[in-house]
Amino acid sequence: MSAPCEPRVTAPASAPPPSTLQSPPPSPPPSPVIAPAARRPALDWRIRFAGLSLIWGFSFLLIKVGTEGYAPFQVTFGRLLAGTAVLVAAMAMRRERLPRSARTWGHLTVAALLLNALPFSLFSYAELTIPSTLAGICNATSPLWGMALSVVALSEDRPTRRRVAGLGVGFLGVLTVLGAWQGFSGLDLPGTGMALLASFCYPVGWIYVRRTLAGTGASTLALTGSQLFLGTLQLAVVTPVFTSAPTSFPLLPTLSVLALGGLGTGLAVLLQFGLVQEVGPTTAQMVTYFIPVIATAAGVALLGEQLAWNTPVGALIVLVGAALTQSRPRPAAPPEPVAAPVTARREGGEAPADARREPGEASVAAPPEPVADRAVPPGPENATRTGPRRAQP
Repeated sequence: MSAPCEPRVTAPASAPPPSTLQSPPPSPPPSPVIAPAARRPALDWRIRFAGLSLIWGFSFLLIKVGTEGYAPFQVTFGRLLAGTAVLVAAMAMRRERLPRSARTWGHLTVAALLLNALPFSLFSYAELTIPSTLAGICNATSPLWGMALSVVALSEDRPTRRRVAGLGVGFLGVLTVLGAWQGFSGLDLPGTGMALLASFCYPVGWIYVRRTLAGTGASTLALTGSQLFLGTLQLAVVTPVFTSAPTSFPLLPTLSVLALGGLGTGLAVLLQFGLVQEVGPTTAQMVTYFIPVIATAAGVALLGEQLAWNTPVGALIVLVGAALTQSRPRPAAPPEPVAAPVTARREGGEAPADARREPGEASVAAPPEPVADRAVPPGPENATRTGPRRAQP
């Protein structure tokens, strides 16, 4: 949720050392300098992808357990405080600098409200009356809200027919989850509404970040850590106003809140940054579709929550619709290079250059290799495409 770092410009592998730029090169010329291979992460990206899915999938269970011992605002405050501590430690290790512009801090304050303080609090209040499984499924509607915003021209990401169809399929799934044909009987409408509103906050926040924080010059980690810090300050002001200080600190809810912040808000952000850089935003955002599955399994297995048939069926329809809204048209294939005609050898003369080329020898005029898709860190200029399309619970 911040601008990506500027890429470092490195010298070519065959460039001479700086000292040789001031004097003629020695004879014989030095051998080319081979750049060391990039250091690979200790864990395979698939393992980290699975870990991120589990962390975010279990977040709804942790919220539910946390609200059994603390008020919703207290759960959110503890979550943001623990998450900020993790990112501050990571920033200190990497020697990241905080943003210096007052305008940047102002935009980060709004982003912290839309992407952290408000949705986290809404989910905590929602789970006072609805199961954690339903909250996890509501979280999966975030790509649908983002698509709806693009339809009404609040985003630069213009819709296609397939994506509009995905929007309709997704909201059909929402109606299935809610049991619309039964008149929403047995459903807590205020709690469900707060969970859906929390999911709506994410695409609004992403669009805001994309339009206001692009090109700030600060790193992704620095802006995200600063944003969480501002969200923590917001909850530090709000929490004492609406709640009283806890009289006890029950063990299980306390551990749940700490895990929710340290793992679900702190470590998960670092894992996602690494996945985006290694495998690209398209693959990294697929974690969104595993979250409701894991949240449902955790709620049923560990909390004993009951499921009607329409809940898993509707969740599957929601995921299909969300996947359609994220589909992109395939880029057009580059045109095939036209082979130069081979001219016959003239009488008494030499053959043209193309005709003289030995078999297997590359042509000087051969087309360049296509540029591979680069993995871009989740920044404001692509926040609606990466970050977050992952909807952090």
